[in-house]
This record gives sequence, structure tokens and C-alpha cells, in this order.
Amino acid sequence: MTEKSKPKAKRLNLDDAQHYINRELSMITFQERVFEEVEDTSNPLLERIKFLAIVGSNMDAFYMVRVGGLKLQAEAGIPRLSIDGQTPAEQLAAIRKQAAKLMASSRDVFHQSLVPELDAAGIHILNYEQLDKKQKSQVDAYFQEVVFPVLTPLAFDPGHPFPHISNLSLNLAVVIRDDKGQERFARVKVPTSLPRLVPIKRSSGGVRKDGTVPHNHYFVWLEQLIAHHLDSLFPGMTIKEYHPFRVTRHVDASIDEFEGDDLLAMMEQSVRQRRFGSVVRLGVHKDMPDGVLRILLDNLNVDENQVYRVDPPLGLASLMELHNIDRFDLKDESFLPYLPPAFSSDNVEESVFAAIRQGDILMHHPYESFDAYVHFLRAAARDPNVLAIKHTLYRVGKDSPVVQTLLEARREYGKQVAVLVELKARFDEENNIEWAKRLENEGVHVTYGLMNLKTHSKVSLVVRQEGDHIRRYVHLSTGNYNHVTARLYEDLALFTSDARIGADATDLFNYLTGYSSQKDFRDLLIAPVNLRQNFEKLIKREMKHAQEGRPAHLIFKMNALVDKGMIRRLYEASAAGVKIELIVRGMCSLRSGVPGLSETISVRSILGRFLEHSRIYYFANGGQEEVYVGSADLMDRNLNDRVEAIFPVKDAAIRRRIKDEILRSYLADTVKARIMDAEGRYTRPNSENGREPYYAQGRFLAQHR
Repeated sequence: MTEKSKPKAKRLNLDDAQHYINRELSMITFQERVFEEVEDTSNPLLERIKFLAIVGSNMDAFYMVRVGGLKLQAEAGIPRLSIDGQTPAEQLAAIRKQAAKLMASSRDVFHQSLVPELDAAGIHILNYEQLDKKQKSQVDAYFQEVVFPVLTPLAFDPGHPFPHISNLSLNLAVVIRDDKGQERFARVKVPTSLPRLVPIKRSSGGVRKDGTVPHNHYFVWLEQLIAHHLDSLFPGMTIKEYHPFRVTRHVDASIDEFEGDDLLAMMEQSVRQRRFGSVVRLGVHKDMPDGVLRILLDNLNVDENQVYRVDPPLGLASLMELHNIDRFDLKDESFLPYLPPAFSSDNVEESVFAAIRQGDILMHHPYESFDAYVHFLRAAARDPNVLAIKHTLYRVGKDSPVVQTLLEARREYGKQVAVLVELKARFDEENNIEWAKRLENEGVHVTYGLMNLKTHSKVSLVVRQEGDHIRRYVHLSTGNYNHVTARLYEDLALFTSDARIGADATDLFNYLTGYSSQKDFRDLLIAPVNLRQNFEKLIKREMKHAQEGRPAHLIFKMNALVDKGMIRRLYEASAAGVKIELIVRGMCSLRSGVPGLSETISVRSILGRFLEHSRIYYFANGGQEEVYVGSADLMDRNLNDRVEAIFPVKDAAIRRRIKDEILRSYLADTVKARIMDAEGRYTRPNSENGREPYYAQGRFLAQHR
């Protein structure tokens, strides 16, 4: 057969919905992988409890944001199809089926595995009926002294409207009978200001040096304690029955920034209104009678398909309280992050800047200490040669040493300080509002970013006078400037005094804080300005290398891959023969290993002790390797609706470290990795002929010890 007579390869229709995985179902699949860490008995017991609490917290957020949005679309009749061609109603039905299974499995493992193992370890979660006389006396006294004054029973009858049920609140639906035999309904809210797991022996705790346990820990559920004292809340009444229930509301209220001139005030109002969002999930115990459930359904405006009947406990996130117990023998081994000498010297003001001038410095958190950045910022605040500090803040948390240092730089040392505070960082709005006010009160120049764009980039710029010249020192990161999560999240950060990156950082801050229509950056890839376009060019360049026989290889590590345009480019690159290895922690809408579509693409997800949070993009580039790192995942929101910063790694040694030490370790992981198949299912890697298990996070820990 001649070349001309060969049949042409069939061109795939990349718009075909079957080539994509639904992002919402992919998110639940991710939670199922987190749940596998609960089931994994090689994890310490309290770490398994922690993972179970994380599953509960993540599913709360999923319902508040994603399910709430789909519910509004379905009710409004918006015919918007998902990437895999499903209507909002179809997605809600599929979500319910998959989520209900996960919720049931979570309770089964809790009761059948975790509770017995906790008992064996001396940690006992008791029902009120299981308490002995002395224990009941202790908790009864606690109820009268601490709990009772906080409670506010609310009646529901013709004279009392149905009370507002706040988001994520745990409540008791109480049916009482008065002295005339008439039944009435009341609601009692379980206060969130008190521990959900009430400690019975306050002195219990700790482990002896020989490993023995001197005291057992005993807890009772707060809602059970309240339930057994309902007669004190309704004196003269007969308590007929009580049933716990928990409400999840839609919280993602839209903010129209063009309709107001004070974003700070609008965000404060939005946070206040959040508790009034529509109910998207009602959790009840399996034994709640239909009559009581009907009262809740009618008054909360909830459909039966939004009800989840589960075994207790309602609200798994509160199990995180158990992780605070001082039982180091039941937790991951502690470690001390490495701090480079230049960032811990007595003369840190000089040593930090001198070290960065000598060459770029890569930090791999949490194995290398976030304190390095705090010391850098403090050096900048106190150095008389530093003229200005500019900073983006997204999720800094409470008691932030970063913000405290920025305040000190302005208040104590008179530095010119400009800070962009992202008020729209979901679930961190209140913290950020308070920090913005404090910064403004100290004379810091505070801005809130661009209209209808979240600022998600992680950039810090220090401008320093050195002789007759100005030098700019830049810190770029994949993680938030949060000292707490920096010990829990895996991230990369770079210190550099590169002139081109410094100039780009200046232009970026001008773009964020002033009237700037900056379109061209020297080295930084900025969303929504040029990131998508440049990534498409880089992928197409890799395709050309493959077609012309040069090394063509992509390794992308990110939190999520759901942008259809980027997935199409990767499919096209696979068809061109580019080898593509994807490390995607969470949602992934791409199908890997499909003949004729993605044969050269593999997808793996890495979980473990630390939350894999860094975003790394490697391009073989025909042998002239390039590596980019930054804040953006390949999601439409990151590429279109956020200000993101991706930076090139110019230092050859750092590029080798990222590729050969970091990325290769993740690709070799056989312990915490899960491999995706063409149907979107994840399984553990196949063990090979006596090969030793390889755990990437464990290797990084050992290396930095």
C-alpha cells in the first residue's frame, strides 16, 4: 500500500462529552481517596480520625458551594450542561447516590473499626447511658455550670414562628407534651462555642516515657448530655422524644462589585447573609420518625431527596477535637523543618539579602521551614536600606506573624508598605476583613484587588537601596502566607533577586493596585493576562518537538485539572506523541490511557500526611528543559477569573532538583499514590517483583532530618 493510499487516521471529536469526567463526581471520588487514609491501618490511629474529620469538613464545603450552585441552576431552569454533558438535575441525582454511599461508609468504619481501636488505646467515646454514677455526676455538674446557661430553647407554634436554623448547626428537634396532653415542637441548638466531645476526666492525658498510658480519656457527646437534661429546659413538660438534625446551607452568595463602591462593606454584609442561604442538605439519624421529619421538611423548604438518613454522629468534622489529645504515640512522628543558616543567623538582615544575591533559593515546605520567609520579611522590616514592601494576602489565618511583621514595618520602622488583601477568599473572609482594617489603621496602603477577579497569586516584593542602585528581592510561592498551614501543606517557594522577575513583580503590583492595563510581562505568566495563551504555546511547542523527533515530555503537578480548553490541548499533545505524566491531587476531568485519545497520558493522585498543594509544570522542550511553578491550577476559574502568578525556574540546579528529586519521587510513589484508569477509577500501583515500597513524603522527611 502506497503512502497516498493509506487511510487517514480518524479525527476525534474533542467536544464529545464522553471524553470528559464530571468535576463534581470527581471531587467526591477525591474524598473517597481521602477516606482510604481512614481505612489504612498503617496510619496512626489519631491520624485516621483526622482524615475522617477532613472528609466531613470537605463534604460540608462541597455541599455549601458546589451542590448549592447546582441546586440554584436546577431551580432556575438554567440548561447549562457540565463538561460531561449532564444537566444540573442529573448531576444532583448522581451526587446524591455517590455521596450517600461515602457517608454510610464513613459511619461504618467509625463504629466498626475506629471506636473499638480507640477503646483499646484508652480513648473512650461513651453514650450517656454508658456512664457510671461518678461520671454522670461530673458531666451533670458541667451541664448545670457551663452548658445550661448557653442554651436557648425555641418553641414552634402559632405564636412562635419556626426558628432560623443556621448553617452547619447541630440541633435537637424536641417533641414535648404539656399538662393538657397537647404535643408541641421545639428546637434546641447545640452550641458550637463548647466542645462537641465533652471530656469527663479533665486530668486525663499523656503517655509515660515507657509508653504506658497513665490515664484513660473519656468523652460524652454534647448533644446527648443536653438531651438527657431537656426537662430542665422545659420544666413542667413531658419530654416525649428528641432527634438530632443538622443543616447545610448554600453559602456562595454572589457579589456584584460594579454595584457598590465599598468592597469591604459589601463583603461584611455578604458574610452576615451567608447564614440565610437555602438549605441544600438535611442530615438526620436513621430512626427519626416521619412526623418529625415532615415538620423539618415543610419549614426548611427541603425536598426529601435532600435528606440524608445516617448513623450518628452528625457532623464528622468535629472529630478533629480528638486529634488534639496529647497522645504522640497515636500520631505521626514529629519533625523539625530545616532552616537554612542564612535565615537563622544573628545578623539576619545582612545574611538573608546576601544569600539571595548569591543565587535563587528554593524552599520545599513543610520539610523546609516557613520561618525562613518570616525571617526574610522581618529583615526587610528592620533594614534601614529597605524602602518599600509590597505583599499579596489570600489566606493568612489568625495570629499571623506575616501580618504582624507588615504592621511592625509600618508602625515601628516607617516603611512604605502596600498590601493587597483578598476579601473574597472563601471561608476566610472574616479573618481578612479584620486584617484589612488593622493594616489600614496603621497607615498601610491596603487595596482589595481587581473588579470581579480574586487575587490568588502569592507574591512578596522588597525594594532595597544598595549603593547608588535599587535592587528588588522577590518571594514567589505556591502556598498561602499562612504559618499554620505551612506546617501541613506541601508547597514550593522561591527567593530571587532576578532583575527581570523583580521588574515583573513591580508591574504586577501596579496592575493590582492602580490603573494599569499591563499586557506584557518579561518572565512571569499572569492570569488572566497571558497565562492561558502562554501555556497553550508551550504545549504546542512540545507537540512540534515530538513530531520532529526531539525529546517531548510534560510533567504537570497540580491540585485540579478541569479546564476543558487545557484538557483539549493535552489530548492533542498526546495524539502528537508527547509523553504526559500528570500528578493531580483532586478533581481531574481528563480521561487517561484511552486508545486514540490519551494513550500517552497517565494520571496519578498523591495523598498522605501532608496536603499536596504545589503546582509544578515541566516541559522537556527538545532537551532544553523548562520548569514553571506558581499559584494556578488548570481550572477555568484560575485561568479566567483569578489573578495568578506562574514563574520560571531559571537556576539549572533548582530545575534539576524539582525534576529529579521532587517530581520523580512522586512518580515513583507506590505507597500513597493512586493511578487513574480510563473510567476515572483510582487504584493503588501494582507492586513489582519484590520492589521495596516507595513513599515520596517519607523520603522527603528522611532527607531533611
